[in-house]
Amino acid sequence: MALPPLPAKSVTLVSEDHAFVTPVKLVKTLDDMQKWDKSEAYFEYLGFIYALNDAIRGKSNSKASEGASQNVNKICGVLNTLSLWVDQIPPVSQPQRFGNVAFKTWYGRLKEEAIQLLQDILPADIYRAIPEIMVYLEEGFGNATRIDYGTGHEISFVMFLCSLFKIGFLTEPDFAATACKVFVQYLNLVRKLQQTYRMEPAGSHGVWSLDDYQFVPFIWGSSQLIAHPQIEPPMFVKPDVVNAVADEYMFLSCIKYINQVKTGPFAEHSNQLWSISGVSTWSKVNSGLIKMYKTEVLSAFPLVQHVVFGSLFTLQPAAHGASIRRPRLGEFSNSQSSCFKPPPTKSSSDTKNASENTLSST
Repeated sequence: MALPPLPAKSVTLVSEDHAFVTPVKLVKTLDDMQKWDKSEAYFEYLGFIYALNDAIRGKSNSKASEGASQNVNKICGVLNTLSLWVDQIPPVSQPQRFGNVAFKTWYGRLKEEAIQLLQDILPADIYRAIPEIMVYLEEGFGNATRIDYGTGHEISFVMFLCSLFKIGFLTEPDFAATACKVFVQYLNLVRKLQQTYRMEPAGSHGVWSLDDYQFVPFIWGSSQLIAHPQIEPPMFVKPDVVNAVADEYMFLSCIKYINQVKTGPFAEHSNQLWSISGVSTWSKVNSGLIKMYKTEVLSAFPLVQHVVFGSLFTLQPAAHGASIRRPRLGEFSNSQSSCFKPPPTKSSSDTKNASENTLSST
């Protein structure tokens, strides 16, 4: 049976007379997940993930950021401003250990100044897009009520970046720098928020999740390492390797952060990642993580119900009518999919074979 086509590895530009709207939540029941599965928004979003994944294949952060455009640097300037606000709004003294309420103040400032932040970088002729795209920016840093952060917020920020391409502020030559400069700076900022305000992971599955907070940097980061002459997947569990080049590769930066915030044996606190270290090539890791992302994140109703839809990301059926396979309800357990299984305690060659088998079975 033929596989369904992949989403286009490009971004659809809107017309000059495009009517922008304020995005709202539309996935409210499990039945609505079928609309999401076949929607323009789903294919547009996943196509953007693929496009940047291809653009940074085999490239370090510094290599991919060379010659970054003025508009890319403007977005980095916004993130710099948001980071300075963290310094200006320190955590308050409170009895509870997690969820420092000072985050509400930081987030409130973001809501108040989002329009001005975007007006400062966008040309006047696309100001009309701000009421729509600012929602994705605001939702990209966590929830001010629960004071938590997770992959749903990460999706919102990636949608914000994709929106900047759709309105023409960024163009295809910016793909690589958007991932390796803007998104890397975003990661540094959300980690700063997590540590400063002791933010809880949103919807974490604990030891069986890939990571408490992120997923996309593991996808893009594994693409960066494809065909690397020295660093192979089994090496990312070695702290000396990770610490030496974490600033250049997103995947290793994530591992370094995990090592900083968690204690104990890596195989115990990050079982899924430990399993992935048994895969033979970064290409297999990359393709396996994309499959896992579709299953674990993009097919999760508790997460997708918080995605907002407007004119740039719509629930209208994709033009070609194709659907990238989403598991049926109940096909996977609540705890995890079988994309990566913990490798058995055997020889290194047996471990490698077991990990690769789980990748090819998804």
